[in-house]
Amino acid sequence: METSRIRTLVVDDFEPWRRFVSTTLQSHPELEIIGEAADGLMAVQKAEELQPDLILLDIGLPALNGIESARRIQHLSPKSKILFISEHRSLDMAKAALSAGGHGYVVKSDAASGLLPAIRAVLQGKRFASTSLGADVFSDSIDAQQKDPPRSRNSTTAEATAGNEASHRHEVAFYPDDASFIVGFAGFAKSALKSGNPVIVVATKSHRAGIRRRLEEDAVDIAGAIKRGIFIQADPVRTLSTFMVDEMPDRVRVAKVATELIAQAAKAAQVQHRRIAICGELSPTLLADGKAEAALRVERHFDDIAKSHDLNVLCGYVLSGFPRNGHSRIVERICAEHSAVHMV
Repeated sequence: METSRIRTLVVDDFEPWRRFVSTTLQSHPELEIIGEAADGLMAVQKAEELQPDLILLDIGLPALNGIESARRIQHLSPKSKILFISEHRSLDMAKAALSAGGHGYVVKSDAASGLLPAIRAVLQGKRFASTSLGADVFSDSIDAQQKDPPRSRNSTTAEATAGNEASHRHEVAFYPDDASFIVGFAGFAKSALKSGNPVIVVATKSHRAGIRRRLEEDAVDIAGAIKRGIFIQADPVRTLSTFMVDEMPDRVRVAKVATELIAQAAKAAQVQHRRIAICGELSPTLLADGKAEAALRVERHFDDIAKSHDLNVLCGYVLSGFPRNGHSRIVERICAEHSAVHMV
């Protein structure tokens, strides 16, 4: 990392996220935050005014999206290096961002471990992409500020995108309330069922009732899906009781419970290449009981299971269930265990 101070502009419309970034950078005094912006137009204005060395830029911004902001910033502050930090895990989105002038792209769920390495790479004149995006992210992007020839497989770019295990999806969504939680899980289940894939829902009794009601309102034959065995429901408290040992999840027992559910769903599926979808609130249930470490361990176990069984997994957290103290740190650690993050 450079020893001179790197003047940094942080752009994101989600204030807790800006706070997380600021907290992360505070331990590195050479990274000096000289300004913040909550929308694209303000980002362009501050970039022109401050001429920062580094801009940490979100994509989903109000007033002007991050990609268009980057295009304008290139002309107004040409020496600024732009590192996109976004919840979007879309390869096409990442390529568009890099083509617009970005030097790197970090998926927010990877930020806990990837933000500082990304900053280091960008400041060294290299490009960086989260491993979850795969190895093709730079295949056809055109960075007007970067004229280096293609690097070998030993370069930072290659290392940053190697070892990808993107066939699975283990995503997390943070919902403001129970109503939005139900809408989100129902939409996830409907999409899977429409594709002929079985669905496993691990949710509280009230949430299960709400999800079923929402699906029925959307004209989904949920009764038929249950009868055919492609819509399986389970209670989180009961499920947790089958694999918790001394208030921590036992890896072998978690795998056994998950494998049995997956086998049950797979047997009922009628499509040859089915991709089982699981949405649940096991970890949120533990978190609500004040067992944050156990909740994170469950997330880690299910990430391994999602990879080994090629699953689509959606974990849902209602923000009102978070403990008041250490909120941002817990959110950060949860995000780090997932392949994509959605703030609803």
